[in-house]
Amino acid sequence: MNRLTEERLEVLLDGIRRVRILVIGDLMLDVYLRGAASRISPEAPVPVVRVDEQWRALGGAANVAANAVALGASCAVIGCVGNDAAGAELRHELERAGIDARGIVATEGRPTTVKTRIMARRQQIARYDLEEDGEIDEGCVRSLRERIHEAVAAADAVVLEDYNKGVLAGSVVTAALEAATLANKPVIVDPKARLFFDYRGATVFKPNEPELMAALRTPVMPDDADWMERTRRALGCENLLLTLGDAGMALITAQAEHVRVPAVARSVYDVSGAGDTVSAVVAVGLAAGADVVEAAILANHAAGVEVAKAGVATVSADELRSAVADRLAERHG
Repeated sequence: MNRLTEERLEVLLDGIRRVRILVIGDLMLDVYLRGAASRISPEAPVPVVRVDEQWRALGGAANVAANAVALGASCAVIGCVGNDAAGAELRHELERAGIDARGIVATEGRPTTVKTRIMARRQQIARYDLEEDGEIDEGCVRSLRERIHEAVAAADAVVLEDYNKGVLAGSVVTAALEAATLANKPVIVDPKARLFFDYRGATVFKPNEPELMAALRTPVMPDDADWMERTRRALGCENLLLTLGDAGMALITAQAEHVRVPAVARSVYDVSGAGDTVSAVVAVGLAAGADVVEAAILANHAAGVEVAKAGVATVSADELRSAVADRLAERHG
């Protein structure tokens, strides 16, 4: 199944260059340490990695923004960082990527979320996280809410990206949904358990299979159109897009159209950040005029490109163009 032709893709990619996306959620800094692991530590049965390469990247909601910009859109973020060195680095990385960071609120006594991955050449062998995942305080909530209405009005689509790190407090979510409804802007939600049922009215609700199973406390049935439609109605969203890892995606639309989108990855190197890519591509696609099925197909191709890369990564317009062309050639060959 593919409703996305190369001609239609070019129309959408051209449109993406003229849209602005707003991402609200948990901003993170990703740190990578990579080197050779040639011996076992005498202190514990763990490998010793001699680091010869390290770099930083945008993570969490910031990676959604980075993916939107990589495809040619402009983007702004709203979220919190600590008043610390990692927060300054995160702001710097956002600005270096051309992302509007004026919506960031600095918090005292709460660190910037940092995920550090230790790589033995091509294999991640450990990760350690520095974070505070309790809900943000009322002062920070007020500051975020003050920024939301103006930022939503200036955007063509809004992404709510929840990593359970506390930024998407209930009243922040309510303010974002109300502002988007008032401005008639599409909202794409990537949920987590804490507020799973609090996103009624979302344009696209995008859980993964384990998240939906845990929230409903029942097995999911992505191939059952009636089950998908009942679930969509229970969640109160316009469109339910269920991501299924190497099984692709299942979509039920507001018109009860049931679509199964098969995975397109030829090889999977690292699934880190694939969900961020999907959120970003669905948002820019809808903002550029795609219907929700086209946006899902586009996002599926982008995810196939992303998981073939090491670590959290972005996907460019040229890479997406090539992926779609390759798939069409396979179908016609």
